[in-house]
Amino acid sequence: MGDAVSAKSYTPKQRTKYRKILLDDLEVFDQHLQEAEFVDHGTIGLELELNLVDDNMQPKRCNQEVLSHLGDEYQSEVGAYNVELNHPPLSIEGDGLTQLHDGLVERLTKVHEAARKADAHLAMIGTLPTMTSEFLHDPEWMTKENRYSALDNAILQSRGELVELNFGREERYFQEFESIAPESTCTSMQLHLQVAPHRFPDAWNASQAIAGVQVAVSANSPLFCGHRLWHESRIPVFEQSIDTRTKELQHQGVRPRVWFGERWITSVFDLFEENVYYFSPLLPEDRKSAGNPRMVGDSPSLHYLNLQNGTIWRWNRPIYDPNTELSHIRVENRLLPAGPTASDIIADAAFYYGMVKYLGEQTRPVWSRLPFTTAEENFFAGARDGLNARVWWPTLGRINVTDLVIDHLLQQARTGLELLNVTPELADKYLGIIADRVDTGQNGAAWQLAALDNVGAGTAPDTPERHEAVAQVLKAYLANQASDAPVHTWSTDIS
Repeated sequence: MGDAVSAKSYTPKQRTKYRKILLDDLEVFDQHLQEAEFVDHGTIGLELELNLVDDNMQPKRCNQEVLSHLGDEYQSEVGAYNVELNHPPLSIEGDGLTQLHDGLVERLTKVHEAARKADAHLAMIGTLPTMTSEFLHDPEWMTKENRYSALDNAILQSRGELVELNFGREERYFQEFESIAPESTCTSMQLHLQVAPHRFPDAWNASQAIAGVQVAVSANSPLFCGHRLWHESRIPVFEQSIDTRTKELQHQGVRPRVWFGERWITSVFDLFEENVYYFSPLLPEDRKSAGNPRMVGDSPSLHYLNLQNGTIWRWNRPIYDPNTELSHIRVENRLLPAGPTASDIIADAAFYYGMVKYLGEQTRPVWSRLPFTTAEENFFAGARDGLNARVWWPTLGRINVTDLVIDHLLQQARTGLELLNVTPELADKYLGIIADRVDTGQNGAAWQLAALDNVGAGTAPDTPERHEAVAQVLKAYLANQASDAPVHTWSTDIS
């Protein structure tokens, strides 16, 4: 999806040609995995999607103006009120977490400065609570680039019906859209973990196993269009907003393009093979039209396979990257929301990398005792209920996610960071943030809901009173965010 896209729609001839070359790419990838040498440095990286708002805390469509003041590490997203920053890869060893924290703060500061020049503010949050259905119905919501128009057209043509959002918890939200506009509200952070191909299955399986715990601990999207919904509402919003299936296809069991998956894997090839055989191409863009990807070494670019992979949104996505002297494979952990602060983000990263390392080193891995369907159930329980969720874990059975983290997983994550040669003081610092967050029961979602209770108790969705209360919550959120104090320390008294 990062490649240039030359068209907004495609012919049957283009699609037929693309499918044939896509199958060829898959075979080349299989051969490359068996014969080639890959990078094996174990580096980490981070992408972060951000929102731009005006003085009234409403989304502001000014990303092109903001990006004009920034460099190559920043790019557009589908929403005209979104930007994305990319932190270059680094080693987690020693003071790597400090480097990641400092680098993230430095880049956020640059986006803040660029936003100010556009009379906007930066909001690092899972979903903008002040977003409105009216804004998403406005055709001007989208960044004016072919790749976004093409994606929107392809999904709507494939679906053949309006996009429907329909979910709830404390309240219910239902709305139909003529575009994939709601997808733009799902601003996430994406953690990258580069691994050798033979270690990829362990890293991916471990990522899937802990997905429910991750999203429960780090939920930060409890308000969608001012409605109190799932603690991590990004999950259902993203799944529903770019679902290419009609109701009939859903009932037939056709796989969704936003996908948790359906099985543990034994090779990274398993995931790419599923992507080719289960999903029709959305953007059949040939390599010449998209622009010849820059190559450093002799690794195959696999343009067609990578473009296909970019239009299947697994919560833990496999990435093949040829743009180094040696190609490399990495896991892209996509399920966490942006924010609340840089400190919280690095704490989330420390927990994730520590857990993946620990679980991947077990002689009897957790996924050999955890049914895949149960891991998926844990994921949706964590997204729905946040720190109030109950999950199932091997040998422990059904357990409160808070007890699982405090009594079991934090020590495992600490052991994993030790195996990664992370400075012990840094492991204690960032895992301590996770411990305090869980102990206090206050992550970003819990804070937003409590703050809304304090200023808007009794207000109903889609009323002027609720809109005013939600804007007050976001304004206080941004003030706290600027301090970089972890969210568990924030006061919910914002009146």
